[in-house]
Amino acid sequence: MVLNHINLAVTDVRAARGFLMAYFKLDPQGLPGNDRIAFLRDEQGMILTLTNIDGAAEVRYPGAFHIGFGQESPAKVDEINRRLKADGYDVPEPSKQHGSWTFYFEAPGGIVIEVLS
Repeated sequence: MVLNHINLAVTDVRAARGFLMAYFKLDPQGLPGNDRIAFLRDEQGMILTLTNIDGAAEVRYPGAFHIGFGQESPAKVDEINRRLKADGYDVPEPSKQHGSWTFYFEAPGGIVIEVLS
C-alpha cells in the first residue's frame, strides 16, 4: 500500500504552497493552484493538498498534530534551521527529542512542521 495524498487545511494556501516548495522541495508539477486549493508532490509521488475552501481565517488541529520532514543527517536539520532563521522565521534550536535531532515550528498557513533526522 502507498499513501496517495494528505489534505491539510491552511489559512493561506499560496503562502503555505510557496513555503513548502522553497524549504522542502515539494513540486506543484505544473499546477499553479489558487487561494482555495493547491497540490504538491514529494519525491516519492505522495500528493499534499493544501485547502482553504471556506476562506477560513483560522485553522485548528489537535495539539500534537504536525507533519514531519525527515532529513538525511543532523547537519541537514541544522542547515534548514539556519536558513529559516536567516529568512526571518521564528524557529527554536534543534535538539535531541524522541531519538531524533529535531525542531518544531509553525509554518505559514498555520501548520506545525517537524524537521528531523
